[in-house]
Amino acid sequence: MPMLDKYKKYWPVGLVVLALVAAGIIFTATQQRTPEIPPEISRGEGQEPVLKVYDVEAEKIREMRFEEYVAGVLAGEMLNDWPEEALAAQAILARTFALKFIAEKESRYEGAHISTDIEEAQAWNAAAVNDRIWEAVERTRGKVAVYRNKLINAWFHAHAGGETATAREGLNWKDREPPYIQSIESPDSDQAPPDDANWTATFSKSQVVEAVRQLGGDPGGNPDRIEVTKRGPSGRAMRIRVGDAEVAGADFRIALGSAELKSTKIESIEVTEDQVTFRGSGFGHGVGMSQWGAFEMANQGTSAEDIVRYYFNNIRIVKLWD
Repeated sequence: MPMLDKYKKYWPVGLVVLALVAAGIIFTATQQRTPEIPPEISRGEGQEPVLKVYDVEAEKIREMRFEEYVAGVLAGEMLNDWPEEALAAQAILARTFALKFIAEKESRYEGAHISTDIEEAQAWNAAAVNDRIWEAVERTRGKVAVYRNKLINAWFHAHAGGETATAREGLNWKDREPPYIQSIESPDSDQAPPDDANWTATFSKSQVVEAVRQLGGDPGGNPDRIEVTKRGPSGRAMRIRVGDAEVAGADFRIALGSAELKSTKIESIEVTEDQVTFRGSGFGHGVGMSQWGAFEMANQGTSAEDIVRYYFNNIRIVKLWD
């Protein structure tokens, strides 16, 4: 029997093994891919991009290095004396947010890639940039968060009230729930302002009615019935009934005033003759990273990358430039 014929019966098994090995190699290579830098800001692979940023205070477009923009965002979104790892975690998310914005959206300010307008993008405070801010930015230089080689929606908020929200729950997200977003316990620091952890907000009935009408609902004249009709995984109000109308909780919060109705983690609603009093916990939409949670985790010795990975499930941190 020829030597090759002797082993013919094993060939199918060998081919399967080779196929699996090849698939593993391809899978590994795919897993290690990184997202491309948007061509409109790219200066070449591995090179730090340059941005055209509309400065709302100066009312003009400024050209700046990407990391300079990130430093201003970091100083706008967190206090510059916060723990280093919390600042570094925020820097990773700020960089990710900006790149995704530029790749997928267009600034409302003609000729700009992004702006310092908090209603469009992120907070920005160049005056508060100090050595701690720059250290956090340089330590994470070029690092972004990705899921399956795509930039994530790098959501963050001030205080989760002990538990984060899903995107549909906290943002009234219309698309498929991002697989990296989850409702998890958040170790929000007890050093947070007491009225962020637990708050009370009182509005006139007319303010509540007007907020519902802004959203296209008709609650009737002087509603006595105001209640949460649907809650999400973290207990946040997904649907709120005001008189004859029912609206999304996340949209209702924005219409009523997100600085006053601090979150949709509403624990009670009290209706009197002329007023409506909401009591709840947390500050912000509750999706993604809690800043006060990051503060506590950093104080406990958790690294910046592990903080980000805690709040965003199965993501990778990759470096796009040196």
